Amino acid sequence: MIRVLIVDDQPLIRGGFRALLDLEDDIEVVAEAADGAEGLRLARENLPDVALVDIRMPVLDGIATTRRIAADPALAGVRVVILTNYGLDEYVFDALRAGAAGVLVKDIVPEDLLYAVRVAARGEALLAPSITRKLIDRYVTQPPPGRTAGRLAELTTREREAVVLVARGLSNGEIADQMVISPLTAKTHVNRAMTKLRARDRAQLVVLAYETGLVRAQNP
Repeated sequence: MIRVLIVDDQPLIRGGFRALLDLEDDIEVVAEAADGAEGLRLARENLPDVALVDIRMPVLDGIATTRRIAADPALAGVRVVILTNYGLDEYVFDALRAGAAGVLVKDIVPEDLLYAVRVAARGEALLAPSITRKLIDRYVTQPPPGRTAGRLAELTTREREAVVLVARGLSNGEIADQMVISPLTAKTHVNRAMTKLRARDRAQLVVLAYETGLVRAQNP
C-alpha cells in the first residue's frame, strides 16, 4: 500500500486528488494539510511514502517544506512531489535542489497523477514532460555555474554514462539495455553516482547532470 500525504492550501485540489487516489487499491491518502507547517507535522506523524506538496502556500511554502523533509533523517523514506499551476518558474529549480523527487503541473490527467504517485513511491525521478523540456532548455542556453562540476571527477566512466542516461529519463532497466549490463548493475552505478554527487534521489541527479555540464558535454 502506497501511503500519500496531500499538502495544498486549496481545499478543492486536496479533495479532488484524494477522491481520485482513494479509488485505487494500492494507494491510501493518510492525511491532508493546508500549509507546509501542518504538512511537515503530519509527515512526521504518518510517515507517508509520497507527499504531494503545493509549491506556493502560506505559513511554510513547498520549497521550505521539501527542504525540511529532506533534512530530517526520520523522513528519509518520504518522496516529495511538488505541485505547481505554472509548469515552470524560478521556484521549480529550487524545489528540485531542495530534495523534491519530481514536479507535476496540477492540470495533469488522472492517469498521469496515479502513475506519478507510483513512480515516486518506487524512488524514481519524476518530471512532467513540459518541465523536463524547459529544464533542458535552461541548461543548454545558459552556461552551467560549475560550482558542482568538481564532483564529477569522483565518478567512474560507467557511472558518468549512467548519470547521462538518468538525465534522459531512462529507468534502470532501460539503462541496463543501453549499457549492456544487468538491471542490478545499472542500479548500482546510479546509486553510487547519487552518493558521490550527494544527490538525495534521481531528480536531483538530473539537475546535477545539467548543472555540471555533464549532459551538454556528452550530448551536444
